[in-house]
Amino acid sequence: MAWLAAGAITLAAGTARAEPWPERPVKLVVPFAPAGGNDVFARLIAQKVSEGLPQQIVVDNRPGGGGNLGTKQVARARADGYTLLLGHTGTLAVNPALYADLGFDPRHDLVPVAPIASTPLVLVVRADSPLHTAKDLIAAARARPGALNYASSGNGTGSHLTAVLFANTAGIRLAHVPYKGTGPALTDLLGGQVDFTFSVIPPVLPFIRAGRLRALAVTGAQRSELLPKVPTVAQAALPGFESTLSYGILAPRGTPGAVIDDLHARIDKVLRLPDVAARLRAEGASPLIASPAAYAELMAREAAKWKRVVQASGATIE
Repeated sequence: MAWLAAGAITLAAGTARAEPWPERPVKLVVPFAPAGGNDVFARLIAQKVSEGLPQQIVVDNRPGGGGNLGTKQVARARADGYTLLLGHTGTLAVNPALYADLGFDPRHDLVPVAPIASTPLVLVVRADSPLHTAKDLIAAARARPGALNYASSGNGTGSHLTAVLFANTAGIRLAHVPYKGTGPALTDLLGGQVDFTFSVIPPVLPFIRAGRLRALAVTGAQRSELLPKVPTVAQAALPGFESTLSYGILAPRGTPGAVIDDLHARIDKVLRLPDVAARLRAEGASPLIASPAAYAELMAREAAKWKRVVQASGATIE
């Protein structure tokens, strides 16, 4: 409800502006380092939307604190339409439950402009693993509670919490081995130090195609176009299971409604371009086209869902 209320307040605040927008470059803050899905999506949207504007949208990477530093910068920025945020399920829905004190409230201090994409994860094991299906993994975990271990890219990350959700849904117990990033986690998976991981698709796709990793299931509601022969977790073992990460554009609360409406219309148009949709799909993502209000509802659902998972995981960060 807080997201919806914030959106309504912002739209109501969209009164007439004395000057055209934008008169100067617009900053799109990505609260993570260059490279990776967040940066790719931000640069794609910034480039395409800029083509129809008199000024450029410039991507500004502000990594740190699990995405909190850059997000806080936007939450506290002047609400004049010149500072935007590339939002992510982790920073908007997971971190409020994971961190003891963010220093801001994403549902109060930020207003959704437009969602842009959603991405599933994929459950992978080594090619020589005796586990050939998601049901095999669940059966093995039930036979030896706590014996199977999985790698994640860190406490509270999508790979960690997806595994927690998977274990809770299946009623099994798994051992968590956190790493500092996807790269080290995959290195130890390939080396046999861990049994499996949930990963976003692009980093593991070359290993799947080379026959070094085996994909057991994807976590989205539908199969991935990059892995069309791989079933969803819901199809393979756990009906109703879904774990996806969403990305979108947000602005500081109080940003004029006219700017929100303009940006949303431009992003909506860009997401419908065939080349943009193809680029998103190449990154394992699907275009996510919806109104600001629908994006607010999505984020509210995600916040409630991942709060429960974080609490179940016991993970906290001071």
